[in-house]
Amino acid sequence: MNTATYDPKLDQNRQPKLDFKSPRNLIWSALVLLAALLAWQTYGDLMNTFEKGILTGVTAGLIVLGVLWSRVQILLLAVAGMTYIAFWSYQLHGNDVKVQDQAFFLKFFVSSQTATMWMNVLFIFAMVAYFIALFKQSEFVGKVATFLVWSAVAFGLTGMMVRWRESYLINPDYGHIPLSSLYEVFILFVIVTSLIYLYYEQKMKTKALGGFVMLVVSAAVGFILWYTFDRHANVIQPLVPALKSYWMKIHVPANFIGYGAFSLAAMVGLAYLITDKLAEKNPNSPFVKAMPSLEKMDDLMYKSISLGFAFFTIATILGAMWAAEAWGGYWSWDPKETWALIVWLNYAAWLHVRMTKGWRGRPLAWWALVGLIVTTFAFLGVNMFLSGLHSYGTL
Repeated sequence: MNTATYDPKLDQNRQPKLDFKSPRNLIWSALVLLAALLAWQTYGDLMNTFEKGILTGVTAGLIVLGVLWSRVQILLLAVAGMTYIAFWSYQLHGNDVKVQDQAFFLKFFVSSQTATMWMNVLFIFAMVAYFIALFKQSEFVGKVATFLVWSAVAFGLTGMMVRWRESYLINPDYGHIPLSSLYEVFILFVIVTSLIYLYYEQKMKTKALGGFVMLVVSAAVGFILWYTFDRHANVIQPLVPALKSYWMKIHVPANFIGYGAFSLAAMVGLAYLITDKLAEKNPNSPFVKAMPSLEKMDDLMYKSISLGFAFFTIATILGAMWAAEAWGGYWSWDPKETWALIVWLNYAAWLHVRMTKGWRGRPLAWWALVGLIVTTFAFLGVNMFLSGLHSYGTL
């Protein structure tokens, strides 16, 4: 393990820069704008002012994200290609969703359910590959693991886009963005968590944390599989009235960027504690040497929780505004709202003691792990054991 003092300020020299003048970024920007114009032309008459604003914001966000992180361009072009194949296959068969078991590409690759299953399998393989790469010190296997994660994210995003289309093909009144059920948001969770991890993997230039992060992703995959085969949650259902709102399109993604970042911080905290314990016994062990320095992991926990806290705060504010529109009040102490506040206070306290009291290392790593338990209960436990205005998310 690198025991040299880590200075986070040195990372400032490696921050990505906005460069809209390069040919690649110009082409990317043009493609995103073209896609947005096609969406506007095709669906503009069906969108209200807020939804048009969301489309505009997403367009600008995708352009900036692609310029800052070039690998996202490849990811989204792959997703666009696979989604087009799915849409084309449905159109070729009269837009009948029942052809999923007959059309080759839909059956084996790009129907929403098949793409999601590919995502699940690839995430599990990625976890195994990351740990093999860590313990065998194999650079090649590490690259394979990263490729598997990118592939899983591509299939997951494709599955969500195709599910969105399938909801309209089943019944125009069922049509909705796939962010409304536990099944759908768990898919969003594993995608978001993996993307945040991939960004930091590239930035830190280490794959040693991948297996740990894929632990929480694989746990979510296990839930998706159980929820699919035991509860048949993959079946597309109509939205309940409270969810028929443009607020869902911004509140839910912001929420799950928060959840994903908090989960990443917890898994980094787990890696920190294991590395710290082993380093006490044998600082020259292959495992300890393969891991990032404790200072780097501590800094990554801080960055992840800061990112998650910012988006969770935004999501909480958006949720309050949505509640005022749907139920006539900004806050009603519904169990989901109460536990969201507990999560917010937990991470606010974490950041407070780090920035003002100078806490570092083990205490905050343990706290990040406990925070994941609190967050998991707010995310899933409330739906299992409590009831309230958010009862549409029950198991």
